[in-house]
Amino acid sequence: MHFAGQQEPGAPGSATASTRLLPLVIALFFAWGFCTVLVDVLIPKLKATFSLGYAEAMLTQFCFFLAYFIVSIPAGLLVSRIGYLRGIVLGLLVMAGGCLMFSPAASMGWYPAFLAALFVLAGGITIVQVAANPLAAGLGDPARAHSRLTLAQAFNSVGTMLGPLFGSAMILAAGVSEPAPGMDAAALAAFRVEQAGHVRVPYMIIAAVLVLLAALCWWVRRAPVPAVRPVNQGDYLRLLAIPRLSLGALSIFLYVGAEVAIGSALVNYLIMAGATDSEHAAGNLISVYWGLAMVGRFVGSWVLRFVAPGLVLAACAVGAGTLAVLAATTLEGTVAAVAILSIGLFNSVMFPTIFTLSIDGLGEDTAGGSGILCLAIVGGAVVPLLMGLAADRIGLALALLVPAACYGWIACYGLLVKWGLIGASRATATAVPGA
Repeated sequence: MHFAGQQEPGAPGSATASTRLLPLVIALFFAWGFCTVLVDVLIPKLKATFSLGYAEAMLTQFCFFLAYFIVSIPAGLLVSRIGYLRGIVLGLLVMAGGCLMFSPAASMGWYPAFLAALFVLAGGITIVQVAANPLAAGLGDPARAHSRLTLAQAFNSVGTMLGPLFGSAMILAAGVSEPAPGMDAAALAAFRVEQAGHVRVPYMIIAAVLVLLAALCWWVRRAPVPAVRPVNQGDYLRLLAIPRLSLGALSIFLYVGAEVAIGSALVNYLIMAGATDSEHAAGNLISVYWGLAMVGRFVGSWVLRFVAPGLVLAACAVGAGTLAVLAATTLEGTVAAVAILSIGLFNSVMFPTIFTLSIDGLGEDTAGGSGILCLAIVGGAVVPLLMGLAADRIGLALALLVPAACYGWIACYGLLVKWGLIGASRATATAVPGA
């Protein structure tokens, strides 16, 4: 079953027409990267405004990435029925709605309202990702899917690099203030509303841009794109029985968790390590972390044309894990800052490489596989919370051992693929009657 306006990937003229959509898809990767990384800037602001501990502050990431767990499977079912482009339009509008929710949250000065806004925003991002990741992989020569998705993820990293600069200028430039001891209830409420008001304008700007992007996607909704088979609820259990996909989902869970945990802790870690004494300056340095990921993805897009993706993945995971251990145990000052920021370079190719390795051979089951992998992004909720709990008990530096352990498994997954111990999913996926 195919959707109106869709063609088989091999149909005459479809490859050329589909490839023309790649710049638009790349813009989507930029948009959700920009929105996602703003949470890293929000954390120190909300932590101070609402007098939160590390674990409480990490509830921002928990609520944001919990949306992936709740929304991914429904999003996969939806996208498999309405198509990639219509699904993207819906996701962008939900994202815009989440951004608009920051205005009443700021007016109330109520922390749970910010968590609700983040959840809705992330729900929209989830829908967009479920559609855009397999779409990017399918727009062109299948042999270059790893390289193409890594290129798209490179522009995602452009968004994650620019987002902290935007957020730092709009949210942190005015300073990060904690309520004075002994404030009465009315003064405390007024203080929180005043501080939270710095968050309103940037999200209103983002909402307007997202609506414009949704309108553009609606305009090209009938463009030919790779076909997608409707997914049924039972398909997810069948697909999870495929080792390469299920272990890939575990790798996505741990990778996103590690990446988000480190990004969330950067401002506080850089100040604690003595690299800077300003939240604004530390917020700007977050762009270095994500900027190195951007550089790595552009380079990785080229390297993956010549080097086995499993080997590249394992090497990057070992590098990131080693730097995390060093930042946790021995380094201080500028050297510590260089180490923890350089993890971004090694993070660069991990997500797109794990993603394309996991869905390799799924064919028209790709939408279902994408839904499972996006569900695994809930690791961004769990691992930062675990790291926050560890930080409250053993200190922020040693808590970096939590993401270091995540990188250890990712290296194992890359080597399992490289050594052929978990093969492509094609035979298992296509052997099911009616698939």
